[in-house]
Amino acid sequence: MTFFDQPGKIKNLFICCLCSPRTLRLWTCRRLRTRRNLLLGTACVIYLGFLVSQVGHVLPQHKGGYETISSRSLQDAVQASFPGIPLDSTLSPSSFQEPNLDGNGTLVPPNVVYITLRSKRSKPANIRGTVKPKSRKKHAVPLSYGQHFPKAAFTGQKEIFFQQPGRDIHAVGAIGAATALEAKKHQLDILQHKEMAVRERGHQRPGGISGRIKSSPSWLSKEDILSMRMLADSRIESIQELPSHKAVLVVFERGPGTTGTACSQGHCGIIKRPLDMSEVFAFHLDRILGLNRSLPSVSRKSEFFQAGQACPVILWDSSLSPTDNNTHSSVRLTWGKYQQLLKQKCWQNGKVPKDEWGCTEIHHHEWSKMAVFDFLLQIYNRLDRHCCGFKPLKEDSCVQQGLALRCSDQDAVDLTHIVQRRHDQRHLAFIDNKGFFDRSEDNLDFKILQGINEFPESAVSVLRSQRLREKLLQSLFLDKVYWESQGGRKGIEKLIDVIERRSKILLTYINAHGAKILPMNE
Repeated sequence: MTFFDQPGKIKNLFICCLCSPRTLRLWTCRRLRTRRNLLLGTACVIYLGFLVSQVGHVLPQHKGGYETISSRSLQDAVQASFPGIPLDSTLSPSSFQEPNLDGNGTLVPPNVVYITLRSKRSKPANIRGTVKPKSRKKHAVPLSYGQHFPKAAFTGQKEIFFQQPGRDIHAVGAIGAATALEAKKHQLDILQHKEMAVRERGHQRPGGISGRIKSSPSWLSKEDILSMRMLADSRIESIQELPSHKAVLVVFERGPGTTGTACSQGHCGIIKRPLDMSEVFAFHLDRILGLNRSLPSVSRKSEFFQAGQACPVILWDSSLSPTDNNTHSSVRLTWGKYQQLLKQKCWQNGKVPKDEWGCTEIHHHEWSKMAVFDFLLQIYNRLDRHCCGFKPLKEDSCVQQGLALRCSDQDAVDLTHIVQRRHDQRHLAFIDNKGFFDRSEDNLDFKILQGINEFPESAVSVLRSQRLREKLLQSLFLDKVYWESQGGRKGIEKLIDVIERRSKILLTYINAHGAKILPMNE
C-alpha cells in the first residue's frame, strides 16, 4: 500500500505543514501583516488544490470502493418508493454486473442496466355507477277509456343500466376514478330526468304549473290555482270523444273517498287542438281585466294527443246550462233582439224589466264585459258569426262554412256561445274563447262594440294604467308549457304587443263615443 493509498496520513501531513514551527515563526515576523497574510493564503490554496487533485485520482482506484448492491436492499428501496406494488423475481443479484477491467487493470465504465417493474395482473376495479346503458326496452301500459272511446295502449320507454362482465374500467389513480364516477353519475341523472315521459296511468308527468307557483297573483283566486294544478298535473283516468266540440273529454284521477261522478266534482277537462292555444291567453286576460267569466285553462303535453304537442285543457264546468246543437247557447238570441236588449238595460240598478221589453235573465252589464273581452281578442263567433264586420281570411270558419256571403239580413243572424249557469242565470260564462292575433289594426271587427255605451271600470282602469304587459307576463309565466310553446318571453311579448295596440284603439273609441265607465262588480 502506497502513501497515497492512506487518506488519513495525507490529512495529518496537511495539518502538520500548516502548524510547523516555521509557519508559526512567520506570525512573529516584523514584516507587514498584509503582505504576510497574502503569501500564507496563496501557499495554502496552491497546496490544497494539489492535495485534492491527488486524492480524487487515487480514491477511485481503490479495490474496495465499488460495493455490490444486494438485491434485498434494492427491493426495499423500490418498495419504499412504490408502496403497494408487488414485485416479482426480476430483481436478482445476477442483474448487476461486476466491474469490467481491461488488460492493464484499468476500470471500464459498466454497461447501463435497465430495470423493468411489472405489476401483477389483478381483477379490474369495480367502480359503482360506472356502467354502460343497455338497449332500450319498451313496456306497454294500458289506459282505460270511457265507454264511447276505444281502448288503446301507449308505450313508455325505460333505460335499463347494467355493467358488462369482463369490461375493464380504467382510472388513473384516485383522482381519475373519482372524476369518472362523478361523470357517470351526472349522465345517469340526466337520463333519469329524460325518462319522465307521459305515461298517464303509471307515472305522473311533472306539469308546468306547480313548479312555478310560489305566490299567486292577486287576480287569480285560490280556486283558479287549484283548477290549474289539477288540469296540468293530475293523471288521466279515462277519455271520451266529443265530436261536436272537436275536442276530447278527459277524466282526471281523484283522491280516495271521493263520492259522486268525477265531472260533477270538477275533475274533468276538455282537451282541444293546438290551434286553439289562444284560449290559455284569453283566460289570463279575463282574470287580469277583472271580468272573471272564462273557465280556467292551461297547456299540457301528452303522448296520445296531437303527437305530444302542447294543447289547451279547459276545465269542464258541470254547472253550465245545457245548450242546443245549432247555436251552442243556453238562450237563443238574434242580432236584432240583442240590440233591443242593450237599449232596455235589463236588470240594471236592480230594476225589474217589464214583460213587453223581452228581457232575458242576463244582466245588462254582462254584454259590456263580453264586448271588451271579444274586441281585444277579436273573437267574432259570438256576436258576428257571419264575419260581417271585417274582411275574413280563408282560414276563418265563416269563410269555410260559406257564411261570409250572408250579411244582407244581419238582424236574423243567431248569436252563438251565449251560455249561463244553472244556479246563476244573471251572469254569462265565456266559452270557446279562441282569439286571433294576426288581424291588423285597420281590419278590426268594430261590430262587436255596436250598441255598447257603458264599459266596466275594472277593465278600463287596467288598460289605462299601462301595467297590462307586466301583469300578462307575470300571469302567463305560471304556465310553463304555454310559455315554451310560444317561444318564451320573445314570443309572449309579440302577443302582448297586439293586445296593447288594440287596447289603445279601444280607449280611443270609448273617448270618441262618450261612453260611460261604470263599476260592474255586482
